[in-house]
Amino acid sequence: MTGTPSVVNDVMTRRVVALRTGAAFKDIVRTMQEWRVSALPVLDDGGRVVGVVSEADLLPKEELSERDLSRYGQARCPADVHKADAVTAAELMTTPAITVAPDSTLAHAARVMARSRVKRLPVVCRNGTLKGIVSRSDLLKIFLRDDADIAEDVRREVVIRIFGTHAQGVRVEVQDGVVTLTGRIREPALIPLATHLARTVAGVVDVHCALTGPPRHPDLDPDLPDPRRSAPA
Repeated sequence: MTGTPSVVNDVMTRRVVALRTGAAFKDIVRTMQEWRVSALPVLDDGGRVVGVVSEADLLPKEELSERDLSRYGQARCPADVHKADAVTAAELMTTPAITVAPDSTLAHAARVMARSRVKRLPVVCRNGTLKGIVSRSDLLKIFLRDDADIAEDVRREVVIRIFGTHAQGVRVEVQDGVVTLTGRIREPALIPLATHLARTVAGVVDVHCALTGPPRHPDLDPDLPDPRRSAPA
């Protein structure tokens, strides 16, 4: 992986198999088996995504084969009954399709997948034409970044940005995507912000923050305990 992926266009699969609205039921099943996918986008004659056919859209027909239609209709919603009798992609597909744009952030794509409970999303241009597919596994590629690259980004995008000229007092270590921040800073109030921003850096798995404020000076702050004085025997 070169560079730092930040948008869907950086990680999406560009070679995509898609269906036309007139694709027959058996052809749909065959295509899914050959490409080892559980869902396929459906395109109109202009190449625009109009829906998605998934394994869930095909299963009602299998259920129908085990019972007569009247009994099936009593147990299922009208949409499932309709799909049990469907024979083309246009009849089977879920529409409108849930899609993302190529310039959508990876975080946005992940939220859309989670909320919609889908495993992959068609990537479309503004006119609705298909450009690729982004899957859960594509989004997880971000966590394959080298620790050294992550550390460099944390220092540049977080440490230097927040602490400026005092950034040299902050050490950044990364192991298996886990960031550890250590050192002293002049403004302890900035520690939560540094921790939060470090978590947003691409590829970061977790953040351990051990930053502390400046050393106490009991001579200048008489209400503070003096660590130089030993405890009474």
